[in-house]
Amino acid sequence: MSELLEVKNIVKKFKDVIAVADVSLLIPTGICFGLLGPNGAGKTTLIEVIEDIISPTSGEVLYKGKPRASSFREEVGIQFQQTALLSFLTVRETLATFQNLYQKTDDLEDLMYACHLKEIQNQYNDKISSGQKQRLLLSLALINKPELIFLDEPSTGLDPQARRNLWDIIEKVKEQGKTMILTTHYMEEAEYLCDEVAIMDHGKIIAQETPDQLIAEHCKGETVSLPKENFKNRVDRVFMDHREIQGRIEIEPDNINACIKELLSQGVELTDMIVKSPNLENVFLNLTGRQLRS
Repeated sequence: MSELLEVKNIVKKFKDVIAVADVSLLIPTGICFGLLGPNGAGKTTLIEVIEDIISPTSGEVLYKGKPRASSFREEVGIQFQQTALLSFLTVRETLATFQNLYQKTDDLEDLMYACHLKEIQNQYNDKISSGQKQRLLLSLALINKPELIFLDEPSTGLDPQARRNLWDIIEKVKEQGKTMILTTHYMEEAEYLCDEVAIMDHGKIIAQETPDQLIAEHCKGETVSLPKENFKNRVDRVFMDHREIQGRIEIEPDNINACIKELLSQGVELTDMIVKSPNLENVFLNLTGRQLRS
């Protein structure tokens, strides 16, 4: 699998602030690559450098093994988190307008079918739902038949049904061999869509693997969660290695069977016990911390 994009030693400074600190990435052709990080981690700045929206302080970005040429913007698609659409245009008119901006474009009928827009093609942009708008923004990112697609938090603010619907469309686009770079705050979204994930914090990449590899490397195993009152105010006597979150006690045992046996022997009630397998959210919190960032 060849690399479509290579990010080499990117540094971006804003006065005295280093937003991106010597980041290098190799992104192969045909994968969905996820970039995750807390607010202020530098991921938005890095993406804007890769998209050629802002220039790096130092370092370079190679596309197909060469510095990005003027044709780069013709060959990429970007779904921004927020895009203002003209309210007096319909969905079809909006697509036709954007189609005229590019030399190579997809067929409007095929695009509307793929993004589930046929039924709303004659509705005005200010009359469609949030889920419909996100599908329209995705179709605008695909209209020039891009080889590389940037998805900036594509499902933010959507209900679970609309989010899953969008994921299904993205999965079908990926099946066409397209390369995607996804930023998201939904760990489930990254785990579902991404072939490879990089976690960024304080301007640096702190971990990068497939979701399964990250989970195996940075999480112990299952988490046992019980209501605090089940411990009858004797949590420290039962388990020293635990944390309290929203009135529940969470334990990450080395052996789940031994943990349950110990709980029973100490007289802890198992009512409302939840056993959770580790996921990408656990990895994210373990690597970046649980404290809220400003």
